[in-house]
Amino acid sequence: MAAPGENLRINGDRLWDSLMEMAKIGPGIAGGNNRQTLTDEDAEGRALFQKWCEDAGCTMGVDEMGNMFARREGTDPDALPVYVGSHLDTQPTGGKYDGVLGVLGGLEVLRSLNDLGIQTKHPVVVVNWTNEEGTRFAPAMLASGVFAGRHDLQWAYDREDAQGKKFGDELDRIGWKGDEKVGDRKMHAFFELHIEQGPILEAEGKDIGVVTHGQGLRWIECTVTGKESHTGSTPMHMRKNAGRGLALITELVHEIAMSRQPNAVGAIGHVDVYPNSRNIIPGKVVFTIDFRTPNLDKLNGMVDELYQRAPQLCEEIGVTFEAKLVGQFDPPAFDEKCVGAIRDAAERLGYSHMDIVSGAGHDACWINDVAPTAMVMCPCVDGLSHNEAEEISKDWATAGADVLFHAVVETAEIVS
Repeated sequence: MAAPGENLRINGDRLWDSLMEMAKIGPGIAGGNNRQTLTDEDAEGRALFQKWCEDAGCTMGVDEMGNMFARREGTDPDALPVYVGSHLDTQPTGGKYDGVLGVLGGLEVLRSLNDLGIQTKHPVVVVNWTNEEGTRFAPAMLASGVFAGRHDLQWAYDREDAQGKKFGDELDRIGWKGDEKVGDRKMHAFFELHIEQGPILEAEGKDIGVVTHGQGLRWIECTVTGKESHTGSTPMHMRKNAGRGLALITELVHEIAMSRQPNAVGAIGHVDVYPNSRNIIPGKVVFTIDFRTPNLDKLNGMVDELYQRAPQLCEEIGVTFEAKLVGQFDPPAFDEKCVGAIRDAAERLGYSHMDIVSGAGHDACWINDVAPTAMVMCPCVDGLSHNEAEEISKDWATAGADVLFHAVVETAEIVS
């Protein structure tokens, strides 16, 4: 297939203006965003995205998980579409670019095709995947997981948030539950643009990360149970302190990951302490461990070691340990042809680039199961993400979207 000429570029100013406009919806308290999935703010962001897509001449489809699909027709009605996109939902204290850059970068591809009068053989579809973050309804990448057959639809509907509200009920409430069966769509290819969410590209002075693999992930929800008692009147040797169990396991998680370097990480990110009173020794602590590595043997080994050692550590201090897996995916290797299209685009456009492994999970990791898939990344300042201080430059966003544009257009095949 013919490659697009290097003079074909997206409109960086328009992309940036769209990012800033979307960021006005669900503003955070420190310059970022709180637009959690299936909230009123999420609904408002979806409505703006739909308006922009319809203004660009696209038709919008919505499936039973609330996934949004904006379609620009191709010249061949029988050709499978090239999909591009990411997610619009954010962390409670999220940034303006995580996920959003990929969705609005995809929209910018459509707008630029219109500007340049380019027709493609394959339709191009921009997608907004529901609940990528998984912060309100675990697990992460929930809707793309249903799409790819990793999760059952009813199981997804039954996921509950911290207030006991169910995913399916909240999807109904905000009015974004579509009629289209999840996973019925067939894809020619899928591309996702994302900020790196790590420090490597900035440290190496590279404009573009060509993502060859993703990290595998295991989320393990743990419960340490002791006995609530008065902090002042309970002798030290008689305490059953669940908080102490948390402390020991925190160090264990660090030790397990460090013993498997390089390219293995682990941490405890979410903790609930009960009863969470300053003068009561904790009787129960519930927390989630996040293990990640692109090596499947390492990943399984980290989980096995945790399950072996954590109960023993807790038993020694008089508390009990329970654990269950609440999120997982194996390390994906992205499609070589799609990865090559991204690498060639960066080279053709003159952007510095390097191969990289994604440190975070993305919808592309699930879609990789059902369609040829690849990702392009741009740097972010200090590698900071899942933080309101998350920042990128307009030039970085433009470079990433330019590479995305070329990879998508080459794969969709220019007709005129």
